[in-house]
Amino acid sequence: MNTDARVDGYIAAAAPFARPVLEHLRAVVHAACPDAAETLKWRMPFFEYRRRPLCMMAAFKQHCGFGFWQPEAKGGDADGMGQYGKLTAIGDLPPKRTLMAAVKAAMQRIETGAPSPRSRAAAKPAPAVPDDLAAALALRKHAAAKRHFEAFSPSAQREYTDWITEAKNAATRGKRLATTLEWLAEGRHRNWKYL
Repeated sequence: MNTDARVDGYIAAAAPFARPVLEHLRAVVHAACPDAAETLKWRMPFFEYRRRPLCMMAAFKQHCGFGFWQPEAKGGDADGMGQYGKLTAIGDLPPKRTLMAAVKAAMQRIETGAPSPRSRAAAKPAPAVPDDLAAALALRKHAAAKRHFEAFSPSAQREYTDWITEAKNAATRGKRLATTLEWLAEGRHRNWKYL
């Protein structure tokens, strides 16, 4: 098995209910695809086949998610990440044989070179930085916040810009701006508490 110690750490740090689910998913993927290589992407375990994303799993506070990067059909369960909804126990998953067949089907899609539905989506442009955030980042005292903000991906930047611009009143916007500057100075993503 092409395992990654970071995935071991991820599973060990997961909530007690999640560990058996993650271990089961990991074993099923490797049984179905012995050539699958583990890695972390977006801070969650991914399995790659022929250097392309095959599937992923994640643990949250009260459920797990599992899904394929290139699903057979668009969509998935609206109630959770991936195609299998919110998983709280191994029994929430289809039988092992069904899961293995799904992994093999995903491998086949990679082997045939089917384009990923995600690759067809147009990349979003970098977010427009609100004037008050831009002015604050221009200040010398916020140099660290500016450095981290500029190093973040456009999606990570957008999490902050959207959070600030979605404030309903000036007081809330001011608090969010102050919090943004504090978290950025520490190099934290907007939703760092949940990562």
